[in-house]
Amino acid sequence: MSTVRATYTARHFVLFGSRYQVHRSLPGRTNIRGLATSTEGTLKKTGLYEFHVKNDAKMVPFAGYQMPLAYGNVGQGTSHAHVRTDAGLFDVGHMVQSNFRGHTVTAFLEWLTPSSLTSLAPYTSTLSVLLNEKGGIIDDTVITKHSEDAYYVVTNAGRRDRDLAWFKEKLEEWNASDGAKSGKVEHEILEDWGLVALQGPAAAQYLQRLTSFDLRELTFGKSAFVPIEGFNLHVARGGYTGEDGFEISIPPSQTLDVTKLLCNAPVQLAGLGARDSLRVEAGMCLYGNDLDEDTTPVEAGLSWVIGKERKETGGFIGAEGVRKHLKDGPPRRRVGFIVDGAPARQGAQIYSSPQKELIGAVTSGIPSPTLGKNIAMGYVKSGFHKKGTEVDIDVRNRMRKAIVTPMPFMKPNYWRG
Repeated sequence: MSTVRATYTARHFVLFGSRYQVHRSLPGRTNIRGLATSTEGTLKKTGLYEFHVKNDAKMVPFAGYQMPLAYGNVGQGTSHAHVRTDAGLFDVGHMVQSNFRGHTVTAFLEWLTPSSLTSLAPYTSTLSVLLNEKGGIIDDTVITKHSEDAYYVVTNAGRRDRDLAWFKEKLEEWNASDGAKSGKVEHEILEDWGLVALQGPAAAQYLQRLTSFDLRELTFGKSAFVPIEGFNLHVARGGYTGEDGFEISIPPSQTLDVTKLLCNAPVQLAGLGARDSLRVEAGMCLYGNDLDEDTTPVEAGLSWVIGKERKETGGFIGAEGVRKHLKDGPPRRRVGFIVDGAPARQGAQIYSSPQKELIGAVTSGIPSPTLGKNIAMGYVKSGFHKKGTEVDIDVRNRMRKAIVTPMPFMKPNYWRG
């Protein structure tokens, strides 16, 4: 391996996991072309925009950015399948990457989220949620702990303005309170940093050829600074596809060079189309479809992100609403479905069978390339959420039979050692 060109320590950055966001529009389908939050003239670009164009990417508006939907004549199904059998590389550099530091940062983040961060080991990540005062989900996020006074937080591009305003408001409130007596908390946004996700069963073997670091030591949910062909980069094991993989954060000046190292055979470039179908098969939420500010983590099937002791003691923003749902049960629940006939898309209404009572709506749905079946997820009234429950879904004015099915729809292939 060549000499490391630049060193970025734990003080600079840490990341695991990512998600992306679209806006909720229940009456219709999810439409990639309609996901922009800006006009064409004001869309942002990641550091890989020109790289995508040179590789014949079809660029579409997404969460305020111009992002690749697919590449060349490779269809979504083919790209999806390649990630399941080999490896794909995704640009997720539109995500908002933040550092939080300070002597009281653990307590601050435990107020901001329902997660138990005190017990989280260094260089370990947890999925979490930012909650409003009622317990509704402002955004889903991944929090990585470097030390008791240093964390990295990753949030959705489409929620950038809402999240950053919330961080600013709550930081000012915290730093003026008794909670910050032993030290204030600082927030740094890592603007223009690259972030790529190398995903698939061949990802580890491919990446291992580029580093002397033993990747077998890096199990799911763990991260480390790894030398990759002379670059010292933060590498986290995990992702948004249900496959083994890595998310690699890259300083702006190195993003293009590192990406070129990571996209040779058998790795193929992959876009938003494949990313969406992969995450639905993995049962993962998409903010704006499956999560919003009127939905609690209990309703969303994310109670597991709430620390065990915090379910009892609270102490986080939105605790009252969340604990009420934990105690009394939520009025609705997110569940999976296998759907007969045509695929059920976002907004399709769900009815009890045979009573035909309206009980919910689909939030995400696709024909699964891997399973060869139509799969979906959505919210139904509590009582209709049990495995095997038969329901009817209105798909383009025709009732289709569906069965409540556990998620994920396919067994995850994470590396746990």
